[in-house]
Amino acid sequence: MKVAVLGASGRAGSEITAELSRRGHEVIAIARKPEAIAAVSGVTAVAGDASNPDALAGLIAGVDAVISAIHFDVTAQTLLSAVKAAGVPRLLITGGAASLEVAPGKILFDAMDLPEEWKPAILGGITFLNEIRKETEVDWTFFSPAAFIEEGPRTGTFRLGTDQLVVDDKGESRISFADYAIAMVDELEQHRHPRARFTAAY
Repeated sequence: MKVAVLGASGRAGSEITAELSRRGHEVIAIARKPEAIAAVSGVTAVAGDASNPDALAGLIAGVDAVISAIHFDVTAQTLLSAVKAAGVPRLLITGGAASLEVAPGKILFDAMDLPEEWKPAILGGITFLNEIRKETEVDWTFFSPAAFIEEGPRTGTFRLGTDQLVVDDKGESRISFADYAIAMVDELEQHRHPRARFTAAY
C-alpha cells in the first residue's frame, strides 16, 4: 500500500514508518522536521504541518491510508477535514491509553494520580476519541497503547483488546514502541477494527 505517516520523526511514528518499510509498503513520511526521519527503503520524507488541513491534504492525496502519530493539539475535525479533502479512505490514529476502561464506567484517567500539567494533553486524546467516534464517512481506527509504552525489543508477541485496558498477571500494562508498530501495521493490512478502537499490551 501507499501510506502517509504523520509525525514520522517521533518515537511512535518512526517505529511505524520502519515497520511499514520492513513490509514493503510505500511511505510518505511527514514531519515538521523531515531531516529527523531515518532514510530507509521505500520512505520519502516530506515537510508538513498537520495543523494546516489544506496543505496536508495536498501532501496525502493519492495514498491508501493515513497513519497519524501526532499529538492531540491537532483536533479530530482538523485531521478529518484534510483526509476528506484528499479523498483518503482510511485513517489510523496513534491514540492514548487514558480512555481505556479499568472497571465498568471508570477509565484509566480517573484512576491515575497525574500532575496537573499533564492533564490537558491527555484530555486532548480523550476528546479526540469522542469526536472521531461520530465520524461515519472516513474509515477510522483509534489504536490505544498499553498504559506504559516504552523503548524495548521487537518481539511480535502481545495481546489485543478493545475498550478495556489489557494487563498481565502482575496487573501491569506495557508494550514497546516496536511492538506497538507491529500491531498498527497488522491493523492496516488486516483491517480488523473499522470505525472502532482497539488496544494491545503484553
